Amino acid sequence: MTEISPSLSVNNSYSQALYELVEEEKSIDQVEKEATAILKLIIESTEFVNLIKDPRNTQSEQTNAITAICESYKLNNTLIKFLKFLILKRRLFFLEKILRDFLTICSSKRGEIIAKLTAAKELSTSELDNIKNSLKENFGSNLKLKFKYDPSLLGGLIVQVGSIMIDTSIKNKLQQIENKMIEA
Repeated sequence: MTEISPSLSVNNSYSQALYELVEEEKSIDQVEKEATAILKLIIESTEFVNLIKDPRNTQSEQTNAITAICESYKLNNTLIKFLKFLILKRRLFFLEKILRDFLTICSSKRGEIIAKLTAAKELSTSELDNIKNSLKENFGSNLKLKFKYDPSLLGGLIVQVGSIMIDTSIKNKLQQIENKMIEA
């Protein structure tokens, strides 16, 4: 049995359980791709979000919808049973967090380091590759870069790797100047 990290939340125990189930049947890669597809569906479909988050939906409505989605996406049998278990336990509204935590567990088990990059402008593939290569030199070769565009930064970048954060954004610089003016 896999050891549970102390930083995991109660909802994460569902993620850990899913990981252990798919690890036993050696289908981690498949379920990881399917979890990513479900998360994409959550982002793109307000109807799906309403289905999983609205407490007025009955278990049978949720089961019917999830069954149709599972057939459409041809999901792994263990993942299907897991989703139906969440419905039975009335925990489907945690689905997004559970799947995100599951993907984090998968990434962690592979020894990947997650770097979050936020920029004030859209970056090209070559710019992202340059930043990723630079981060790999400092943090190791097994680095996964997650990019987010945020125009409110006004300029610059924010890079976060684990507990290390480097904020070179103009927004942060202006905030520091404002704080100094308030203190003076």
